[in-house]
Parts: sequence; C-alpha cells; structure tokens
Amino acid sequence: MTEIGIGIIGGGYMGKAHAVAFSSVGAIFGTALRPRLEMVCASSAESAERYRLTYGFARGTDDWRTLVSDPKVDAIIIASPQETHREIAIAAFALGKHVMCEKPLGASLDDSRAMHIAAKDSGAIHMIGFNYIRTPASQYARQLITSGRLGDITYFRGEHTEDFYADPDAPATWRTSGMANGTMGDLAPHMINGARRLMGPITSLSAVVETVHSDRGGVAVTNDDQAHMMVEFENGAQGHIHVSRIATGRKMGYSYEVHGTKGAIRFDGEDQNALHLYLREGPEAEQGFRKVLTGPAHPDYLPFCQGPGHGTGYQDQIIIEAHDFLMAIEKNQLVWPTFEEGLEVNRVVAAAIDSSAKRAWVSVADY
Repeated sequence: MTEIGIGIIGGGYMGKAHAVAFSSVGAIFGTALRPRLEMVCASSAESAERYRLTYGFARGTDDWRTLVSDPKVDAIIIASPQETHREIAIAAFALGKHVMCEKPLGASLDDSRAMHIAAKDSGAIHMIGFNYIRTPASQYARQLITSGRLGDITYFRGEHTEDFYADPDAPATWRTSGMANGTMGDLAPHMINGARRLMGPITSLSAVVETVHSDRGGVAVTNDDQAHMMVEFENGAQGHIHVSRIATGRKMGYSYEVHGTKGAIRFDGEDQNALHLYLREGPEAEQGFRKVLTGPAHPDYLPFCQGPGHGTGYQDQIIIEAHDFLMAIEKNQLVWPTFEEGLEVNRVVAAAIDSSAKRAWVSVADY
C-alpha cells in the first residue's frame, strides 16, 4: 500500500463528506492507494483549525494557494464555491496535481472550458463530483440499458426536485444570487449528467427557466427556481427534464424513468436502494413492475455490506467517488466522469438558459 496526501479546499457540507470518504475508502474498498488527510483549507484560520481537528487532517490553512503548492499534497479536492473552481484547478494542474472538483465544473461555460483545457494539458487525473448517478441501483440501470434488456430506448423522463425554497417567505441567501447558484447551476447539472449517462448526449432542447419567487424579504432574487426541458438525444430518443428547488414535499427527488421496446425502469432517489423494473415477457397477466432491492450482485454494493436489501446511503456515494478517483490515479487512467463531462453538462445548462430567453429550440453543439 502507498500513501497519497489529500488536500481538501472547503470544510463545509461537501468538504466534510469528502473528508469522511477519504478516511474510510481504503478500508471499504481495499485500495492500493491509502489516503492521508494532509491539509484542509477554509475561509478563516479558525475554521481551518476546527475542521482539522474534527476531520483528522494533519494541517489546516486559510489560503488555498498554500494547500495547492504544498509538496505533501498529491491530490486536491475542490469543495469551495463555484466562482473559485477555475483559479484553483488551473493552479493545481500547473503543478501536476490530481484534481477532483465538485459540480458544477465552473461558474460559467467559459470557466468550464478553461478548466477542461488545463486538465487535458496537464496529463494529471481529473474528475468531477456527480455522485447521485453512482448508486448501485443507477449503475445497474445503465447495465440494463446498455445490455439491450430494455430493447430500443424510446423515452427518458428525469427530475431533480427538492423543496428547500418552497416557502415563499424563506429569506434570501447566497443561493438566491447569481445564475450559478440557482436551480440550473445547482440541481440541473446532476440530472443532466444522469440523463447523459443513461441515454447518451443531448443534441437539442427547448427550455423554460423561471423565477417563481422574485423577492425574498425585500431582496431581489437574481436566479431561477425551476426549469423544464424537452430534449432530443443523439440516439433518437426523446425526453423531458424537470428541476426545481420549490417542489413542495420533495426532499431528494432525483428520479427518472426510461422506456424501451422490451421493458422499462423507474428510480427515485428517496428510495435509492431500489430499482423498479418492467420486462415485457411471460404471460400478460403476470407482467408488471417489480421492485428490485440492491444487494451484493449490483455494482459497488458488496464493499459496503454483504446483506441484500440492507442498503447504502448518501455518504456511500461519495466513498464510491473517492474509490474511482484513487483507482484512476493508481492506474494513471482517466475514469468517468472527467472534466470533459463537467464541460458537456455545462454546455447543456447554457443551451437551456439561452433557449428559455429565445423561447426556441436550440442545438447544444452551438454552445
């Protein structure tokens, strides 16, 4: 086993998730590379010290440049605000450091392009944090689709809906300022990524992006609450994507259904350990959706638990990410999803926002 020094920029919600993931991934997956929590960076020295003690890092800093340039930090996790991603990633790649970046890749399409170019030119390993599509159930869903079990795929419907801003009286925060922090910057990338993983590239779309609650406590809201997209995929299938932060009652509405000529699947993130499968075979009276509980026979489940139906959780998705990142570094071979996927997702986001402004169909290739 070989140690690898991990530096995490950002110690909040996602910083904690990544710290826990890299602390445990070696024991769970038996990786040849064993992470060492070397340094954490936060917005203040006090916060950095608190995160250092809480998460078990060797050192802390309030300057991301100190972390990136430190010779004991071999791989960098960017879990800081979107507008910081570009500068940090480019600086890290210039030093030959491996980088995992939380989604979205950049705060703008220009940021994403610059980061993708820097990643390619560096020769280092790069990955973006799309965790929801990594559940054992969704990995199995992709196997069903690519194996042909569902026949020719004809339709996709996906949504990422939550209700953390469903209350119109909820106060304004950083989430209500700037398009990068709106629903198209926050929730949409996850479902666009999921649609691309299951169905392939999106070639054209027509979208409506809207702000439902334009004022919160006397402060103007400058980004979107929800969006609707009609999409066409490269494989000829059609689909719909809906994203919302005001979907009352929805907590983790990362959900999709896929229809084929021989079968269909349904998935709901609020029941992430199950996949509903319909196969058009056998007597008609016995056909119908059945609930398939994930277990050791499904991708990336067994390392966590030997019992079928016992289930995995949100944190386990991040551990699977850590495993993939470490495997890519060990083998010196890129593992999906790379910065290229982050760029392609952001192209779809940009196309949708432009489509809404134009009230017209647009081609994703134009962005």
